[in-house]
Amino acid sequence: MQTTIIFIYLFVILMVGLWAGRNIKNMNEYATAGRSFGFLAIFATLSASFIGGGFSMGNAEKVFLIGVTNIVALWGFSLKEILVARFIAPNMHHYPEAISVGDIMEPAYGREARIFSGLFGVILCAGILGAQISAMGYIFNLYLGLEHTLGILLGCGIVIAYSTVGGMRAVVWTDIIQFVVLAVGIPMVLYFGIQNVGGLDALWDAVPAKHLALPDDPLAMIALASLFMTFLLGETLVPPYVQRLLIGKNNRAVWRGTLLSGLFSIPFFAVTGLIGLVALALNPSIEANLAMPYVIQEALSPLMQGIVIAAVISIIMSSADSFLNAAAIAFSNDLVRPLRRQPLSPGASLRLARWTTLIVGVLAVIFALSISSVLDILIYSYNFWAATVLVPLTAALLGLGVSRRRFLAGGGGGIIGLLAWKYLFTAPFGIDGLVIGTLMNLICFFAVDRKSAMRRPVVKEV
Repeated sequence: MQTTIIFIYLFVILMVGLWAGRNIKNMNEYATAGRSFGFLAIFATLSASFIGGGFSMGNAEKVFLIGVTNIVALWGFSLKEILVARFIAPNMHHYPEAISVGDIMEPAYGREARIFSGLFGVILCAGILGAQISAMGYIFNLYLGLEHTLGILLGCGIVIAYSTVGGMRAVVWTDIIQFVVLAVGIPMVLYFGIQNVGGLDALWDAVPAKHLALPDDPLAMIALASLFMTFLLGETLVPPYVQRLLIGKNNRAVWRGTLLSGLFSIPFFAVTGLIGLVALALNPSIEANLAMPYVIQEALSPLMQGIVIAAVISIIMSSADSFLNAAAIAFSNDLVRPLRRQPLSPGASLRLARWTTLIVGVLAVIFALSISSVLDILIYSYNFWAATVLVPLTAALLGLGVSRRRFLAGGGGGIIGLLAWKYLFTAPFGIDGLVIGTLMNLICFFAVDRKSAMRRPVVKEV
């Protein structure tokens, strides 16, 4: 029964994606779906995009090991979404023709900044995509008994197919379905898991008291604050989330959808984390990374397991398609386009984006299957995105003083600060290098070129 439910679900996702992506005529439709979505669609696709394996199964694993501290740390991401909704989203109307991060960076800092942000955007998105692909193989192996490689080929084949054909429109419509499934399925795991333990009181009695409290040691609190800031800064304005700010039919839809997503993440992170406590109460001897799968298998009926496994698959696929689409747009629009002497025709731009989506997807699968160490290097680019691109991108979106010198000074200071803190000082007090790198970027960015820095530049049509 589980297998039947899951394969029906996968077939529905594929058909919806292919249907939604029909009649795409130009790059704008492929990259931003013609800016046609309301706030509920933005809320659903943005939420589905960020709820990957790390914020679900990874959160359950960490709470199993260290307690509710990890939930509090993840709320840094929630605060980030709320701040973006309040300060960034209302300014997106200044970029009516933008389809990528590079379209925001180039008017402010020049062509080189567009290429730089495009390169790091591709690397970042490819790294996260690779991580999701590996997780996809693990999930299909664990729940369906499929060999790891076959699971990757099945799940990723579906994602690559509808993402290549339909671009952002296909991604958004499939994200909506995936969001509904995971928003229903994951809370079901917690509810039935608590019932299996014997109720809330039994759960609190069964887990160690230290798992239910924040650390009282000052150094541990500093480390928690650093982790909170890492989640606040690490994924801020990465390409897939910027694209969600560009698909709304108006500014009101963009900021309302973003705000709802941030608010939704607060209880959702609590739910996925508490599933880790349920697993600890049921069987403290299991491997931590099996916390959520264990609760699903122990607490749910076969029918419910099929629905919830579909939700877990949704978690992985919704992140994978978002980062795949963002990598393809960053490569075609922010790397190929500015490096060409002659501009591409609308039809050629669309073909390039589709071929790029296909090629990036296939290469990510190959890397995930054969060179796992490369994925660690790619994922590490998260640190460099925050330390180099985040501050100038935010300054451009907020209409603060921008200039090429500020971009170069901030990027240089951010990289030096990140590397020095992480490797020279070995990250004292448990403070992540990402936090220090971003802080150094901020200081260097605003310390130079005060007289010639200008407010938001006039954006040319792209």
